[in-house]
Amino acid sequence: MTRVLVTGGAGFIGSNLCEHLLTNGFQVRCLDNFSTGKWENIIPLINKFKSSFEIQIGDIRNIEDCHKATEGIEYVFHEAALGSVPRSIKDPITTNNVNIGGFLNMLVAARDANVKRFIFAASSSTYGDSPSLPKKEDIIGKPLSPYAITKYVNELYADVFARTYGIEYIGLRYFNVFGRRQDPNGAYAAVIPLFVKKLMAHESPNINGDGEYSRDFTYIDNVILMNMLAMRTENPDAVNQIYNTAFGERTTLNQLVTYLKEYLGEKDENIKQITPTYGPNRAGDIPHSLASIDKATKLLGYSPEFSMKAGLKEAVDWYWENL
Repeated sequence: MTRVLVTGGAGFIGSNLCEHLLTNGFQVRCLDNFSTGKWENIIPLINKFKSSFEIQIGDIRNIEDCHKATEGIEYVFHEAALGSVPRSIKDPITTNNVNIGGFLNMLVAARDANVKRFIFAASSSTYGDSPSLPKKEDIIGKPLSPYAITKYVNELYADVFARTYGIEYIGLRYFNVFGRRQDPNGAYAAVIPLFVKKLMAHESPNINGDGEYSRDFTYIDNVILMNMLAMRTENPDAVNQIYNTAFGERTTLNQLVTYLKEYLGEKDENIKQITPTYGPNRAGDIPHSLASIDKATKLLGYSPEFSMKAGLKEAVDWYWENL
């Protein structure tokens, strides 16, 4: 069986990726320090897949942990990071240590272990203050947050390691990923699970700004698809590249609340009557985000399986059953 490593494998994206890999016959090692990852995300996988699934408790800031994690590994999916723009503004040092120092450790460990390919979670925050829409991979602006800086530096490091050491990499710029297992709790919860939790509790979701900021919300299964295409591609032009990972459609926060009220309102009529509250814009936020997926379509054969609204229905069903 093909042996793969998923860093941050107990997190939202990482655990979904682990589940897909295990279901499709891969031998999976999960590296996580459980600072943001959760045991409940992976205990069902441990119970179901047993010998195919290995858990390593460790930290990407520790180079020894990274070397141990990459032993005998063919492909690395590097999902471990400290997310959240507001968190990075509050604590830029920790964000830098994890997202840059940890990333560099993983690159070194992957190089030393002679892994076949290093696939990593990049970020749409890299586009910064670039006003162009849709976002194309080769046109970026200045970063608007410490988090955005760290994710751009990851891309630069990967490129240098490819040129200097011959590592194959593919970076995936995730655009506002959502779906099952995304945590609605905590100070840095993402907008969709946070809004769902509020609405299910019959509380008003709070929108930063006037609600007309827009995002390319991307369902988790589209992200898993991109990771698998990145691993499997044999197109030499497709490697050592950065790709937008998105659906390619823009949704405002006001539209998002409308959709959520519609889908949740099918389960609880009272939710349809809830109206959002509005506050100031959040520091570091990009006003609008819309991805061009042309490059991924051309070089990787990417065709997203879930529209934003179809994915939102799936996510709402999951939260209704699990919150």
